[in-house]
Amino acid sequence: MIFDYPDFRNHRRHGPRGYANYEGYRPWLRDEFTFRCAYCLKREHWGPITGEFDIDHFQPQRLRPDLAAEYTNLVYACRRCNSVKSELTVDDPFIVMCGTRIVTRTDGTVRGLDGEASRVVLILDLNSPRLVEWRITWMRIIDLAAERDLLLLQKLAGFPADLPRLRRLRPPAGNSRPEGIAESWAELADQGELPGLY
Repeated sequence: MIFDYPDFRNHRRHGPRGYANYEGYRPWLRDEFTFRCAYCLKREHWGPITGEFDIDHFQPQRLRPDLAAEYTNLVYACRRCNSVKSELTVDDPFIVMCGTRIVTRTDGTVRGLDGEASRVVLILDLNSPRLVEWRITWMRIIDLAAERDLLLLQKLAGFPADLPRLRRLRPPAGNSRPEGIAESWAELADQGELPGLY
């Protein structure tokens, strides 16, 4: 299903360090969060061409300025979710927002399966009527594309063309998880192992 949260993850694939500005981490975060919002799962190519995705500090900069440019405090988020969350603190979405802790139902609602996930759903208002309607609409669009237009399905549920080439990047203070580059989406594409849909 297009709104299935990722499998359980106990650590991030990437570990870039040393960028003075958190924007330097954007290509790493795009890959880490599979080109979609960590909270609502909106995909990059479902909105305007540019400016639709932000970098969220799940522990807000105001409260934790020491983590402002710390990779493990950053998540890839759509503008809507980042704005709703604002300066509120949530548990690490990388760990909380996974398929064993949160599910999307066929009626378009999202349900947290434990207290932490339920709290994120509530804080981000992931079951607002507009967001539920948006989710249902996209589910139907994907179903119709699967039934009638496989090229459209590939465009809507496939990977973006501009996969970040992480191997070419040189984080100022190195990368604590260099082995993760081999698992990046661009590397899988180069090896012919990139899934057609996700």
